[in-house]
Amino acid sequence: MALLPPRKTTLLAYGVAVAAIVLDQLSKSWILNGLGMSLGQTIEISRIFDLTFTLNTGVSFGMFSGGEARWVLAAFSLIVAGAMIWWAWRAPRRLFAVAVGLIIGGALGNVIDRIFIGAVVDFLDFSGLGFPWIFNIADAAISVGVGLLILDSFLSERSPQPVGSESQTE
Repeated sequence: MALLPPRKTTLLAYGVAVAAIVLDQLSKSWILNGLGMSLGQTIEISRIFDLTFTLNTGVSFGMFSGGEARWVLAAFSLIVAGAMIWWAWRAPRRLFAVAVGLIIGGALGNVIDRIFIGAVVDFLDFSGLGFPWIFNIADAAISVGVGLLILDSFLSERSPQPVGSESQTE
């Protein structure tokens, strides 16, 4: 079976993934090296937003923290990213491609931290809005990507399929 060239939507997904990784890693480098923040330090920006440097050894919202699951979490994230990379190869729509690209980029951005730092660098603190978790650009990319994937599924179900078009289940 010959491998078909990537679709424009596939390239869009991969481009979004690369952009998410670069933005995530640049922002984390800025926190660690540019600002030289120490663990637990907060820089007050406004009443609703601060920069607070934390290291998350667990997964979302601090679950499984403690560091013992570092390599398991890294491996799981790589498997998820790999599945998404494969899924992006057949991205049928632009919104779907952007969504999958954000998830890939976010997952790989956090994997880079787990491998090289041993924990994920978090610093975006919206506790002034009552949001108790501190997160990073990779986390935001994953969350927005999942939201867009859900939106895409609703929109694609409502769109009429042209006669003779490829089935969405193939």
